Amino acid sequence: MADIPGIIEDAHLGKGLGTRFLRHIERNSALLFMIPCDSQNISKDYQILLHELEAYNPELLDKKRILAITNMDIVEDEWEELIRPELPVEVPHVFISAVTNKGIEKLKDLIWDMIK
Repeated sequence: MADIPGIIEDAHLGKGLGTRFLRHIERNSALLFMIPCDSQNISKDYQILLHELEAYNPELLDKKRILAITNMDIVEDEWEELIRPELPVEVPHVFISAVTNKGIEKLKDLIWDMIK
């Protein structure tokens, strides 16, 4: 497991940490995408991340993935039902908050099941 800072748009072109950063992803067997719940468009943000991986190395899209929707402590519980329809159906997802520990056990279980 590796803790890797966020991918930004055009990382495959060298923006931000660029390809130095993306090289580290190749070593991992699974990927955890973390997008904040207050994103303007979670689905679009997720697609941007996938595009960056594909542009750098299309084989990265073959890796197992989990999507964590973060910062759930800043919104009401009903927010989950509003966000859920825009989430990609092909990837397991979990709503989490590091502040309240919401969903952390579920996330750990998903990661464990994915890598064992």
